Amino acid sequence: MAIPLLIVESPTKARTLSGFLGSKYRVMASVGHVRDLPNNASEVPEANKGKEWGSLGIDVDNDFQPHYVISSDRRGTIRDMKAALKDASEVLLATDPDREGESISWHLLDLLKPKVPVRRIVFHEITEEAVLDAIEHSRGVDRNLVDAQESRRILDRLFGYKVSPVLWKWIAPKLSAGRVQSVAVRLVVEREEERKAFRKAGFWNLEATLSGEGREFTATLVRLDGKRVAIGKDFDAATGKLGNEDVAVLDGASAAALAETLRASIPWEVTGVEEKPVTQHPAPPFTTSTLQQEANRKLGFSADKTMSAAQKLFDSGVITYHRTDSTTLSDKALQESGRTIRGMYGDAYYGGVRRYRTKVKNAQEAHEAIRPTDFSLAPDKTGSRFHGNEARVYELIWKRAVASQMTDAKLLRTTVEITAAGVGGAPCVFTASGKVIRFPGYLRAYVEGSDDPAADLGDRETLLPACKKGDRVSLPGDEAALALLDLSPKSHETTPPPRYTDASLVKRLEDDGIGRPSTYASIIKTILEREYVWRQGKALVPTFTALVLTVFLKEHFRTLVELDFTGRIEEKLDLISNGDLERLVFLREFYFGDGQDWPGLKNMVEKGRDRRGDYPSYPLGEDPVTGDPILIKVGRYGPYVQRGTGGEGNTASPPDGTAPADFGLKEAIELLTTKSAGPRIVGVDPKTGMTVFTMDGRFGPYVQLGETPEKVTKGKKPPKPRRASLPKGEPIESITLETALRLLSLPREIGLHPEDGAPVESNFGRFGPYVKHGDEFRSLESEEQVFAITLGDAVELLRQPKRARKRPFGAAKSPHLKELGANPAGAAIRLFDGRYGPYLTDGVVNATVPKGVPLESITLENALELLAEKAAKGTSKRPAKRPTKRSAKRPAEKLRARKGKTKT
Repeated sequence: MAIPLLIVESPTKARTLSGFLGSKYRVMASVGHVRDLPNNASEVPEANKGKEWGSLGIDVDNDFQPHYVISSDRRGTIRDMKAALKDASEVLLATDPDREGESISWHLLDLLKPKVPVRRIVFHEITEEAVLDAIEHSRGVDRNLVDAQESRRILDRLFGYKVSPVLWKWIAPKLSAGRVQSVAVRLVVEREEERKAFRKAGFWNLEATLSGEGREFTATLVRLDGKRVAIGKDFDAATGKLGNEDVAVLDGASAAALAETLRASIPWEVTGVEEKPVTQHPAPPFTTSTLQQEANRKLGFSADKTMSAAQKLFDSGVITYHRTDSTTLSDKALQESGRTIRGMYGDAYYGGVRRYRTKVKNAQEAHEAIRPTDFSLAPDKTGSRFHGNEARVYELIWKRAVASQMTDAKLLRTTVEITAAGVGGAPCVFTASGKVIRFPGYLRAYVEGSDDPAADLGDRETLLPACKKGDRVSLPGDEAALALLDLSPKSHETTPPPRYTDASLVKRLEDDGIGRPSTYASIIKTILEREYVWRQGKALVPTFTALVLTVFLKEHFRTLVELDFTGRIEEKLDLISNGDLERLVFLREFYFGDGQDWPGLKNMVEKGRDRRGDYPSYPLGEDPVTGDPILIKVGRYGPYVQRGTGGEGNTASPPDGTAPADFGLKEAIELLTTKSAGPRIVGVDPKTGMTVFTMDGRFGPYVQLGETPEKVTKGKKPPKPRRASLPKGEPIESITLETALRLLSLPREIGLHPEDGAPVESNFGRFGPYVKHGDEFRSLESEEQVFAITLGDAVELLRQPKRARKRPFGAAKSPHLKELGANPAGAAIRLFDGRYGPYLTDGVVNATVPKGVPLESITLENALELLAEKAAKGTSKRPAKRPTKRSAKRPAEKLRARKGKTKT
């Protein structure tokens, strides 16, 4: 008996659909795209080989006719589908509900050429109700959507295949350009240039610690003799100079003197109390872009990782389609969410339907926001349906969708103004702000920056003691509404603009209309894989190659990398998808020009290819001694620094992992000087009699035992001399023989782990000093600990859960507030003011100071108790991992293999 053949993209989706459609339908998966333009020369059909456009796959002189080839790993799939057609009563094309899915349906239709009826069905959630409704309301393949997607594919192919060879000729082989990719790289590069141009400025302020009704709070000096006290935004980022003359600027000495004057002027007076009710509205449910941003901020996920998890959730039928720029919810979803809210939180938390307006122009992907298909499936009820990344992304989606329909949060913000008499009686005004949550509303379900809303509600409140205008501020023990516990000068520095993260780059791309949100994950993945960008924690840092590439593209293909160019392209693709612009008109104008302002890609490529002049470079400045330009260039083996015309002693490769903002003219000259000077002898190892050298290499400065053997062309390679990298921030000229030998002794085996007998080691790594046991690493607080930490302390540290790095290794630590003494092992116990509040540390364990505990009341005995409690309950009881077998590949081979895999 013939039954309908239903074709989807994903095998997981096929299994989900088969689960509720049963034997009435045969469900098959195309496993994504079934054909595309040829990827390499081996895929070019014999008939097209030798033709000028053969490898391009597009005959531009014949109406941009694309010549598609079936992917080698999809031939079996097409064969199986053709066989299944023999017993099919009809074909239902159920690929994803966007332009790309429409295009896949068209390709399948063109390849299979079915003789039975064909229908296109679209659904945005994989539920029985949605799929059966889609079957009932089927349609044909939308040729306008197909034309828009195929135009995008052809345009991007022309851009990449025509511009990239110009880069190979003038910069280096294997580089690539892309319509959205190159603009994304430009944004990352320009942010790095802003950081490089940034000039730091320092300024001071006063902070008063006060108490009342048993609660401590902080007030900050905001006005001095009628003038606002300077803050970071008052200084020019490019010069570090004050950009606003109408503010009061304090330095360290004047801040200390003012503090003394104000202490002597006690009592102070409360001169203002303002209470202001505030209403906080929930955010709309997720779009593709906002999901990527929030998952990056809250979960630390890359855009690619988030979309991979979302794809699995969609294919499993638990969320709606995840490629969407719409914030609307269906009537069914609105009703379900309302029932869930009332059932879980009570009637007070639901005030009726909320509808959100989509801000993205011509939202055209799915027609609904990302939401759960079943609101009653709360994150704690999913059981074993999914785990890991999928579970965390689902929780984010569920909470955001539910919160979007809940009532507003009601808060009360309080501002207290306190005035003291400064020098000559000049009024000095301090302010303190507090916040009380009167009604949590949507915050019960979704609190930004926390995975536990119930636990975080208290942290969102900052309670100020009750006081009124005219109340006195005096010293502890005096009868007054408020007591001054401490008054301290505080040093501040302006900070450079932050580097882009996945979240902020996605937001910038969307704000500027660059590309489509559904492509952002693949764009970021591409610029990372092609080594135009690398990650420093969450931050995206451009490589030196990206700097040179961007300079060249801005000079010779400026229009193509302007921020609004790709936005204009997207608008025209939207017109094609709506049937308002002919595909061929668009492609001809893009490639051949419009005869007016736009010269066309073809002419721009020819002009760039035939340019005259030096090879592209990125200028760093002039050598102050010789006057020669210092440049960054890109060669066959990567980026390098060149002085003048180059030659012996005038070229050097910057160390890998160096951020361009941290590598200027000074660093480049130092690198060239070190390279030209050659290895420096620091002494002789008394054990081996070998000479110890300091050198500078691709991965930074290092010490070496013995001379580097000469290269051999045949036979066995001589053993490499022992080497050890210098700790970050350690000047190469300061290395003594003793320091060099200590470094060469690393990794240091501290002892054997008591649980499995495997070695525990300490060493320096890319992110600073660490201890290691098998595959488990933990950061050390100081360089000296590498050589001094005991086995017991190392084992205890390895049992602690991993802590996120809050600053790059080598950056200055915030000065400790107080040193309380030493523990029985001799380690100093210090009190710090950290990012999340005050904490105690012995260099291994950190313990948060409980809220409400006056810092001046903490004794050594209290500190040891808190640290012991944290060590006892904060340890991980998981058995340590056994060391894995070492790979047979040497590090260099691993690096080459990895690079070979990621290059596309």
